[in-house]
Amino acid sequence: MSQVLYEASPSLLRMNPFGSMLLILGLVGGVLIATPPVAAGLGAALLIPATLVSLGGLALAALAFFWLLVWFVQTKMDHLVIKPDEIVWTHGLLSKQYTEIAQSSIRSVRVQQSVLQRIMGAGDVMVYTAGDLPEVVIRGLPNPELVRQHTSAGERA
Repeated sequence: MSQVLYEASPSLLRMNPFGSMLLILGLVGGVLIATPPVAAGLGAALLIPATLVSLGGLALAALAFFWLLVWFVQTKMDHLVIKPDEIVWTHGLLSKQYTEIAQSSIRSVRVQQSVLQRIMGAGDVMVYTAGDLPEVVIRGLPNPELVRQHTSAGERA
């Protein structure tokens, strides 16, 4: 078994920092609104039944939780492992797709980072072997510069 130089999956908070925080606030806020004292107070202020306010809070919390869960599962679908002799990219949840690339066949590695990704320490990585299209594209990896450094293309540059 060879040494692992880099291993990571995309990060939920690094890929969607504002959206994640908004959904977490929606989840907590929805649960708070659904509590009987808050629902009764809001219901009286808005002139609607407290049970309706409580159901609305539960619906908000459920929607935020579901959306966060979908994003979390999407981040766990990609996994990258870099070893001295190869790169292994795994994609999928129930059915898996494995892509193994020998370090010697890597022509170039491209790292793209938006301003927000740079602040969050994440980026998109594209690994090119032959041809014009990338062999592997992984979005939202933490510390993407390490990927470039640990590949043969990055070591030659």
